Amino acid sequence: MALILLGLILWTWPHLMKEYTPGLRAGLSDGTAKGLVAVSAVVAIVLMVLGYRSADTIVVYAPPAWGLHLNNLLMLFAVGLFGGSHSSGHLKQYVRHPMFAGTILWGVSHLLVRGDAASILLWGGMILWAVASWIVTNRRNPGYVRPTSGTVKGDVILVVATVVAYIVIVLIHALIGPNPLPM
Repeated sequence: MALILLGLILWTWPHLMKEYTPGLRAGLSDGTAKGLVAVSAVVAIVLMVLGYRSADTIVVYAPPAWGLHLNNLLMLFAVGLFGGSHSSGHLKQYVRHPMFAGTILWGVSHLLVRGDAASILLWGGMILWAVASWIVTNRRNPGYVRPTSGTVKGDVILVVATVVAYIVIVLIHALIGPNPLPM
């Protein structure tokens, strides 16, 4: 579980360093800062995956039987929100931070099917990061103006990309586990 925690720290700090360690961030060029965030993110993901896969199973709660079905539905929306953050469709007119919203939905959906301590640390940590980032971003940009444009073509591309990405994610999970499909 220490690797999960270290991964969460390496994920969170670079993403929030502009807000919480501005002196350090100010001393870096944009390219260096972006490189630091990218390298930290990759190392963080590796640490979280290794930590999660190697963690002892300490059951905290029994997930509900219906959790798997709701997880699969929520994950479809989470994938759509992730994609929507880069879409030219209408989604950004309705969701200010689709990437953070997708991360929160992703974490909640996984906690519906995983009740062990490592899952609570990993998914709960990602939810906390997304909520904190949402708050920090809103404070950093108080004069936000909701986008008023979007294209139907962007919406169609988002829907197709979401379905394709979702199918790929399900297939990868089915191959390497845990299988998200009800048996």
